[in-house]
Amino acid sequence: MDLQLAGKKALISGSTAGIGLAIATQLAQEGAQVIINGRSQASVTQMVEALTRQTGGRVQGFAGDLSQAAVAEALVAAHPEVDILVNNLGIFEPKAFEDIPDADWLRFFDVNVLSGVRLSRLYLPHMKQQDWGRIVFISSESGVQIPPEMIHYGMTKSAQIAVARGLAESLAGTQITVNSILPGPTRSRGVGDFVDAMAQAGQQSAESFEKEFFAQVRPTSLIQRFATTEEVASLVTYIASPLSSATNGAALRVDGGVIKSAF
Repeated sequence: MDLQLAGKKALISGSTAGIGLAIATQLAQEGAQVIINGRSQASVTQMVEALTRQTGGRVQGFAGDLSQAAVAEALVAAHPEVDILVNNLGIFEPKAFEDIPDADWLRFFDVNVLSGVRLSRLYLPHMKQQDWGRIVFISSESGVQIPPEMIHYGMTKSAQIAVARGLAESLAGTQITVNSILPGPTRSRGVGDFVDAMAQAGQQSAESFEKEFFAQVRPTSLIQRFATTEEVASLVTYIASPLSSATNGAALRVDGGVIKSAF
């Protein structure tokens, strides 16, 4: 299937590893011009070179922490126009509610929510001018089923869903769509490191830890395993394409059936 992405310019925040890198890879494979983002210049340069070799596409990079307003403005100065914006930048950390200080609540909101709000605001004028664009927020099933071990994280993921829907409403009648994607537990680099650490602490294999995790922590999962980053990226790549024009204002699940609802 031709997703008609050739020539489209896409920015994926937080894309030197994990879900973001998988999205960037698939968009580049479909012919989009891709901007990779990460906090360190070394990691950005490494992934730009690797992705260019892998896809043969046009890949650029921007190093900087996009949760900072000045950095986001520098990004827009360097790359003033994008057709596709994937707000993937995010952090997570299991922590008991009573141990989460105000500073953590604010940090999680700045990184997970405000970074995407700010980038959307900065890139929206160009999308409006050309009357075409795709804005995608990478949320989580945790935005619907708040995890008791990460309430501050779940709060930010709920906020992303709300922002995406509200922004889509404000753009009704245009050719700009705004959607949120809700991955379930996914074996990204951060999750992989977490699983390995927890397995070692419990003196068990990663496979047995994964089985125990889904039996006890995410028992509603229908696939009973971590999704791959490529599985998440496949949905995002379609939503970023012109073929998805009738999908707008939606919270789209690629959660392995964790959310126990048909709607």
